[in-house]
Amino acid sequence: MTAHASEGPYRQGSRTVQERVGVRDLADHAGRSIGDGIRPVAAAFLELQPMLVLGGADTEGAVWASLLTGAPGFVRATGPHQISIAGGLPKADPLATALAREGTPVGTIALDPRTRRRMRLNGRARPTPRGLVIEADQVFANCPKYLQKRDLLEGKAPGRPSAPRQGVRLTGDQRAFIAAADTFFLATVHEHGADASHRGGNPGFVEVPSPYELVWRDYPGNSMFLTLGNLATDPRAGLLFLDWATGTTLQVSGTARTEYAEDGSRTVRFTVTRTAETLGASPYAWSQPEYSPANPHWTPQEEPAPGTRTRNPQ
Repeated sequence: MTAHASEGPYRQGSRTVQERVGVRDLADHAGRSIGDGIRPVAAAFLELQPMLVLGGADTEGAVWASLLTGAPGFVRATGPHQISIAGGLPKADPLATALAREGTPVGTIALDPRTRRRMRLNGRARPTPRGLVIEADQVFANCPKYLQKRDLLEGKAPGRPSAPRQGVRLTGDQRAFIAAADTFFLATVHEHGADASHRGGNPGFVEVPSPYELVWRDYPGNSMFLTLGNLATDPRAGLLFLDWATGTTLQVSGTARTEYAEDGSRTVRFTVTRTAETLGASPYAWSQPEYSPANPHWTPQEEPAPGTRTRNPQ
């Protein structure tokens, strides 16, 4: 474990948020599931996955979340504290240069829409002739809350990926894409490492008030607050949106801050600094979603502005 022994699996940022929200006891209970070893059931789960999301900082310090894909088995446990990833990231990915160096801190999440299961592994990466190896510091599973169910469509693979289209603001089409999303991945960092997590909800749960800002409600989760804890000490973050039908990815790098309301709700505001859109980044096509029963229900209150989809809770 990389966290200080007195904190157990948690860093100070997470402890600060847990105390503020009043869930330290729940967090202590949830933290018992965090280890540094890969159990046989986790190893078996990884070998079935056709995709893995990886988060970390590039050589300039910007944080990104990136998608890796391959035939099942491209990610596998090769030791009790190690996973190997065949192929690695495409050379044009924002994190590719950083991952060519040994010891780059990374967070990963393997999410299986078919079974609504997910597993997170954080550690340090090193390049190999065939891809990447990650030495694990933290390994744990999450509940299926806010995870949409999808089936993998055979014979529906999109074409080859395009070169990333880079920018410093969201286009109108990108804003509409985000506003219609039901899932995204979120990378954050701390002094000694990185983390990758998942956020989900019904379409409209992410608002896009301008080309430079995204906003979402932080729904109740497992009380660990690893992501918000990281943001409390380092605002850098990276988002990854996936078009499940076409394989297009939209990566967004920037900073995020959490706002706490008197009623106990939390809102995250993300400021965009860089974007990278890749057509056909994933070779897989997935079915339309079966939404999680945990997703809060939303009712439109006003006509959304172009490129946005604003919803208010009932």
